[in-house]
Amino acid sequence: MSVDRSDWVDYAKGLGIILVVYAHVVRGLVSAGFDVPSVLSSVVDSIVYSFHMPLFFFLSGLFFIDSLKRRSLDGMLFSKLDTIIYPYIVWSLFQGGIEVILSTYTNGHVTFAEVLTLWEPRAQFWFLYALFLIFLVWSVIYAYLSSKYTILIFSFASFLYLVQSWFDGVYWLSVLVKNSVFFMFGVVFREYNLYQYLSSRVGLVCLTLAFVSGQYLFHFHYGYTHTDKGISLLVLALVSISFTVSFLIRFRSRLLAYIGGASMAIYLMHILAGSGVRVILNKFFIVDELSVHIVVGTLAGIILPLIALKVIGFLKIPY
Repeated sequence: MSVDRSDWVDYAKGLGIILVVYAHVVRGLVSAGFDVPSVLSSVVDSIVYSFHMPLFFFLSGLFFIDSLKRRSLDGMLFSKLDTIIYPYIVWSLFQGGIEVILSTYTNGHVTFAEVLTLWEPRAQFWFLYALFLIFLVWSVIYAYLSSKYTILIFSFASFLYLVQSWFDGVYWLSVLVKNSVFFMFGVVFREYNLYQYLSSRVGLVCLTLAFVSGQYLFHFHYGYTHTDKGISLLVLALVSISFTVSFLIRFRSRLLAYIGGASMAIYLMHILAGSGVRVILNKFFIVDELSVHIVVGTLAGIILPLIALKVIGFLKIPY
């Protein structure tokens, strides 16, 4: 059975971006001084962060080999300049500029000098920075190696993840080794058609048990959090990704697919939307009810970028 990009992949992107927006809304409330229960600010936050960004790297790796074969090395890298570096620069400057101007009303104290240091990504833009590096490095490697070495390369990426502390002093190397293993898991998933194993009911049951028990043991039994890097977190992330895929294979939602199809736009704009709504609710409407902020902030972080995307598309503005 082949992987249908328009089906579960978009669902996974949709679920992933909802988790991203929610997590950033809650973290923004914590930074703003709201009394957020520890179950949300610590436990739920750590569960989400244990796999939601690895999920996006995994999804990026799914069609990597196919794209490289179709476009060649030069074509692949030029396409990523357009789809990753261009929005990285534009939105880093745009969001950063707004943060500087409105710093009186927000949690941050950003300077224009910080905004202009694009080689040191800020806020959510670290993902685009890391993703381009991953595409750059592995595109070059795969240009000279056959895809038959995929398992070996995945094993090497896993090793780098486990010794990531060796690279803490060099930012670009650090983000590369922390996230390449999940990208390569996507490559392995596609090359070895792991879809067939995850699409069975037995697979879903086993992965559900593994996900629930794994998250429980990691967070409650051992008391770890997503900042405790190591083999336990790596295994938990891979299990969580696999469970997500297995669950979404059976899921049907045009809305979630639509959100997933717009996940890049939402990712680029959700901080401005979510934090803007928080400031308006708190400063102008004097709303301090936590549940209202979480629900409205999350909805705004998704819906406002979707509206903006429609306007941008109508005006034919490259974003």
